[in-house]
Amino acid sequence: MSNHDVNQQFNQRRSALMAAAGASRRSDGTYAATVGYDRGEVIGRDGLDTSLGRAALYTSTPAWHGLGNVIPGGTTDIDSVLKLAGISFQVEKRPARYEWAGGSRVMDDRWITVRDDTGAALGTVGGRYQVLQQREIFTFLEDLVAEHGVVWESAGALRGGRRVFVTMQIPASVIIDRGGLDDEVKLFVVVVNSHDASSQAEAVVTPWRVVCGNTERFALADARSRWSIRHTSGALENLNEARRTLGLTVRYAASFETEETALARTNLAIDQFHQLVAGLWPLDEDASDRARTIATNRHDRLDAMFRSETERAGRTAYAAERAVTDYLDHVAPRRPGRTMTEEIARATALIEGTDDDLKTKAHQKLMLLRR
Repeated sequence: MSNHDVNQQFNQRRSALMAAAGASRRSDGTYAATVGYDRGEVIGRDGLDTSLGRAALYTSTPAWHGLGNVIPGGTTDIDSVLKLAGISFQVEKRPARYEWAGGSRVMDDRWITVRDDTGAALGTVGGRYQVLQQREIFTFLEDLVAEHGVVWESAGALRGGRRVFVTMQIPASVIIDRGGLDDEVKLFVVVVNSHDASSQAEAVVTPWRVVCGNTERFALADARSRWSIRHTSGALENLNEARRTLGLTVRYAASFETEETALARTNLAIDQFHQLVAGLWPLDEDASDRARTIATNRHDRLDAMFRSETERAGRTAYAAERAVTDYLDHVAPRRPGRTMTEEIARATALIEGTDDDLKTKAHQKLMLLRR
């Protein structure tokens, strides 16, 4: 059985980059190169909270940065997760005060969210803002644990505790073409909560296991399904609704598996793949020589990637989709800004969903060919 674990691929690439650059972690959670052309440049960031003197992270699998409390195989106990992840603190709302003419005044309808363990201010919020405690917002996932037997994969805090997260793996792996290709794709449920009014709380289904700020962004950008929860007085009702709809997670996995299996069992000729590429990247009749050269190079690279993928997955629509996806994620040219490496530019494209429309279009076109 083959395994497409984006987390493992990400960790391997990031670990290799850190090793090659002799990267060293700085107090702000950034990693700077110490050797080579990029010496002194920031080449990574974990963003983990270190308010308590250690990285606020629990994970069932070691991460590329080597930080946090690693419990091989994970645990199903939420209390243990909260403690190990350094997110057992409560958040309180305190009146926003300011000094004026030698005295203290209180701002109307403005409050400060404060950690009860360090006293650190997390953000400024309005009077209607309802604090969602870690235990509160993660409790609704316990039903899924009890019903489906999933374990907590990771949990932690970012940006001084302003954002907290928990990740769990969907218990039944998605297996593409069971009994045939047996291609395994892992999916996770991630909950991210903010304490500074910068965003709603969100629960998403994604192939990313959150272990740092980078993967938190990837998870939110690459979400398959999403539930948003506003920080208002009605938040608990929304949590209950989210609990009732979490069954959609498992149903989504089944639907995803069905569609991809259909593609894995749909034969695709080389000419049909070329037509797919031409439809995804149409070339105008009056295109310049440079545009034609770019199109030819892209065609040749995709053709080679498809032929390589067919050795593993057969000459199928699924192999075509994998080739297009891998090309967009790892090969398609990116123009890094002056402060970016190509890897960071590529990661930014993933975060912002730059190629989501093309990936969706490719999937839809290939689904029309399924048998």
